[in-house]
Amino acid sequence: MKRIFDLGLALCASIVLLIPIMLTALCVKLSSRGPIVYWSDRVGKHNQIFKMPKFRSMRIDTPAVATHLLSNPEQYLTPIGSFLRKSSLDELPQLWSILMGDMSFVGPRPALYNQDDLIALRTEAGVHTIPPGLTGWAQINGRDELPIPQKVALDSYYLQHQSLGFDLRILLLTFLKVIRRDGITH
Repeated sequence: MKRIFDLGLALCASIVLLIPIMLTALCVKLSSRGPIVYWSDRVGKHNQIFKMPKFRSMRIDTPAVATHLLSNPEQYLTPIGSFLRKSSLDELPQLWSILMGDMSFVGPRPALYNQDDLIALRTEAGVHTIPPGLTGWAQINGRDELPIPQKVALDSYYLQHQSLGFDLRILLLTFLKVIRRDGITH
C-alpha cells in the first residue's frame, strides 16, 4: 500500500510541480557552470547504493562529503544554492527516485555512501530494512541540527511505528517546516 501511495503522490506532485521544477532547473543553469542535477551516491534499502538526484546547490569543485563535515560549507554554495536549500527546492528531483522505487516519501533520509558511522548505527537498529525517504521523523525533529545517534533513534522510532497515518502526519509537519524554513543550517 505504501508503494502505491508513493507512486500516486509522486505522479501528482510531478505534474503539479512541473513549472517550479523547470524554473528551478533554468535558474541553476543560468547561475553557475556545471550540470543542473547532481547525482549523489546514497545508501538505500538493505544498504544498496543508488544514485539520488538533487538540483545542484554547491559548486562543482565541492568535496564529496556530508555538508556538516565541510569547514565552511557556505563557501561552496552556488549563487542560488542557499535559497535552493532553505526552500528545499533542491530536493524536487528526488521525485524521480520515488517513482523508480529507490526512495519513499517518508523514511530515514538516505545516507551518503561514505557516512560509515550513520550507516553502521542504522544497520544495528534495523533501519536499513526500509526505503529511505524524501522526509522522515528525524527531518521534522531537527533536520541538519541533530547528532547522528539522535537521528538514528528517531529513524528507529519511525521503523517501529510506521503507518499511513504516521506518514501523513510527517508529510504535513514537513510541509509546515519547509514553509517556515525550520531546522536548516546551510
